[in-house]
Amino acid sequence: MIRRFAIALLAFLVTSALHAGESSPKDKGYKTVGQAQAAWQKEVDEGRWGGPASPLGDGGAIARLKDIAAIQGVRENQLVGYGLVIGLNGSGDSLRNAPFTEQSMRAMLDNLGISPPAGTSRAKNIAAVIVTANLPPFAGRGSRIDVTVSSLGDATSLSGGTLVMTPLAGADGQVYAAAQGNMIVSGFTASGDAAKVTQGVPTSGRIPNGALVEKEVAGNFGQEGELVVELRQPDFTTVVRITDTINAFAKRRYNQPVAKERDAKSIRLRKPKNMTAARFLAEIEGLPVPTDEVARVVVDERTGTVVIGEKVRISRVAISHGSLSVRVTETPTVIQPEPFSDGVTAVEPNTNIQVQQTSKLGVLGGTDLESLVKGLNQIGVKPQGIIAILQGIKTAGALHAELVVQ
Repeated sequence: MIRRFAIALLAFLVTSALHAGESSPKDKGYKTVGQAQAAWQKEVDEGRWGGPASPLGDGGAIARLKDIAAIQGVRENQLVGYGLVIGLNGSGDSLRNAPFTEQSMRAMLDNLGISPPAGTSRAKNIAAVIVTANLPPFAGRGSRIDVTVSSLGDATSLSGGTLVMTPLAGADGQVYAAAQGNMIVSGFTASGDAAKVTQGVPTSGRIPNGALVEKEVAGNFGQEGELVVELRQPDFTTVVRITDTINAFAKRRYNQPVAKERDAKSIRLRKPKNMTAARFLAEIEGLPVPTDEVARVVVDERTGTVVIGEKVRISRVAISHGSLSVRVTETPTVIQPEPFSDGVTAVEPNTNIQVQQTSKLGVLGGTDLESLVKGLNQIGVKPQGIIAILQGIKTAGALHAELVVQ
């Protein structure tokens, strides 16, 4: 026992010395990003930063940092505006049913120096619309963004219409962009006296690059020495792995650790001196990180969709799944009276009912995703049956995962 303890202690001291020596700030720093990444990748291949192997696997997919996280404060801003679409081929708003369309048309003509009398126009070539757009981060004046146009009145189609210049405002009420242009509508409708066919949504369309940014959104990106990285899917294990990965790279690139985990969603980054925030993020956002996820089963009862995560485990259970089908067939018999008699034609009902019930008993237990799916397939049930089985297994306490029913 003493000998084993001495060997374990010696191995621990040697490993600690090696780690301390490799991460010492006195080591020579790498001059280029490629050299630092090569040294870091060598340690990753040797298993230094992957951690010990687990029966459940080392984690999910290997993803780049930029694909699973975002910088706090760097986000889009939503814009909205009210406008008019003109040039429709008789498929616009009925001015009697949509009085706000006529009011908007008269206000627009007043601004152009024309004052038509009220109630004189009955043309259906104009429609009131709501215009929405997302203002991307770092969009400057003169940049173009896509807009979505949706009908507000009773127009039947916006195909072939042109959006008149519409100001787009943010949540603070200030105008940040102006939209105008010809729309692209993918849906169509065709009707006759007895039939009507509609495909897609003809009352909504898009204008690629249809809005011009007129005002920039003020931000403080790069002005502070600290940045915060936020995960799109919060997870403590993934946060720790990202922190260790960034620090392993930073010790060889900047001779100092730069990351520190804050909670299950965010990581604080300390920007090195004499380096811009954009260059600093460009060097670390491509680092591959082994992700992890929560064991989760997602079912959609409306469409019969079942999605099972890789970490889902089911204890060994016996399942009996049966289906009951009842078939009712009506075969009425027509009885004719004899010739020259006073009888009348009668219909004699004849009903045939068939009941069929099937049941299958199976043993289900999955130590991995492949075994679990194989066991469900052997039972031979449809997606709706799989949903019912998973709900029953969860109630029995044998499903070791989160069940999300949509």
